[in-house]
Amino acid sequence: MFGHFCFCVSVKLSCFEMARIQINFFIIIFISFVLTHTLSAVRDVFSAVLPHTVTALTDSCVLIPCTFNINTFEEKLQNTTQIYGIWLKKTSRFAGDKSLVVFNSSQNIIQGFRHIEMIGNLTERNCSTVFYNIMMKHSDPYYFRIEMEPNVFRATFNTNPYDASDSSKTVKINVTDSPKPPELMSSHNLCKYVMEGTAVNLNCSAEAPCPKQPPTLSWTNIPKSANIITQLQEKPDKTHSVFSSMTFNASYMDHKMNISCTATYPRNILNNITVISTVMLNISFPPKETYFIIEPSASVTVGTNVTFTCKSKASPSNDMTYTWYKRGQKTPLAQEKKMSFIVTHNNTGWYFCTAMNKHGNQSSKEIQLFITGSFKAVIGCIGGLLALLVISAVFYYMRTKTLSQTNNRRKDQTEDKNKELDIYSNNAIEMNMKSEMAEKETDEVHYGEIDFSTPHTDHINKKNSETEYAEIQRKRQINNVQKQEELYAQIKIN
Repeated sequence: MFGHFCFCVSVKLSCFEMARIQINFFIIIFISFVLTHTLSAVRDVFSAVLPHTVTALTDSCVLIPCTFNINTFEEKLQNTTQIYGIWLKKTSRFAGDKSLVVFNSSQNIIQGFRHIEMIGNLTERNCSTVFYNIMMKHSDPYYFRIEMEPNVFRATFNTNPYDASDSSKTVKINVTDSPKPPELMSSHNLCKYVMEGTAVNLNCSAEAPCPKQPPTLSWTNIPKSANIITQLQEKPDKTHSVFSSMTFNASYMDHKMNISCTATYPRNILNNITVISTVMLNISFPPKETYFIIEPSASVTVGTNVTFTCKSKASPSNDMTYTWYKRGQKTPLAQEKKMSFIVTHNNTGWYFCTAMNKHGNQSSKEIQLFITGSFKAVIGCIGGLLALLVISAVFYYMRTKTLSQTNNRRKDQTEDKNKELDIYSNNAIEMNMKSEMAEKETDEVHYGEIDFSTPHTDHINKKNSETEYAEIQRKRQINNVQKQEELYAQIKIN
């Protein structure tokens, strides 16, 4: 009996052991199946990074930034001879959702667009693409597909492989005729007041859906101290924008000034589009350019009612206070913007005003209030003296000018007479030379009439001839001198 009991126990233990073995076997098979399918799924995990939406301007281009990830991509790439990128358009214009291939790089197929260019390198996981000549009909979702041949890997990045309802892998192109105005931001809250002298930074940015034709940014009402830097920037989602930064020191002259940032978008055929954003500057500063006016005038007669008005620029100006002072008096005369009184001999003198707000104060220049009658004699004397000086200066100028003209005239006359004298002298000399030549011919004829034939009178006749010739020469010289004196006398008379 005891032996039979032991056998039963042994049999029962063997049954339990066999059941446990069978259960473990099924568990191992199940785990192997799950791991096999899991590893296979992991090997084929892929994803793409795309912006959810991009805004495109009609008659321009749009860049769709695109990158993708594929597990063991490098291993697959080693077995790939050709890799293609394909863009598909998801449309619901017909019954049911359909997809239309708009671009296939394998055969450079382009449908529905004038031109599409894939600028990314697929071997570097970059599928960025530019769509050109955008029109309103291009507003639709688009998604990307990759094919690695020969039959290495193919995938469409349109849905989440673990969630078919997830459409994050598509990009929506929104086409518009009017781009959004540029975004204008400040380092300070310009709705509140900025203290004068504070460094202010204004940032203006405009979307650049077509980096090859980015918008241009320009500023209006630029402060004098402004420094501007403009550049094309890439945003975290890989889209682009034009960014312009203007830095300046706040000045009271910029208070209530409207500063505008203008974005101008170029287009291929249609006219350029301009959009503007504006911000107003609110600057806090103490009184500036303080002065006052006297009505009716600073020169009045006794008994005139005069009004002094103090003026100044300040911010804030609603809490401005004004104080009036007179030179030589420490006590203020009044504390208001305007001050009026009747002019007497006792209240003439030099006046000024002071303007004040919570940021500081400033005083005006002094202006003298005086009575007109007490200065009539002084003004008359000064006027008469000035008139005398002017007349004397004019008389001296005219006299100097007349003397100069007279001297010039005399000089010219003397020069003319000297020229005439030279002419007459030359003529006289010429006449004398002609006279001498005529007399010489006469003398030769006279000598021809002398009879030299008597021998005993040769010596006497020769002597007489010499005497006669000397007498003729003397007379000739006397005649020449007399003619020259008469000629000179006639020249002097003329």
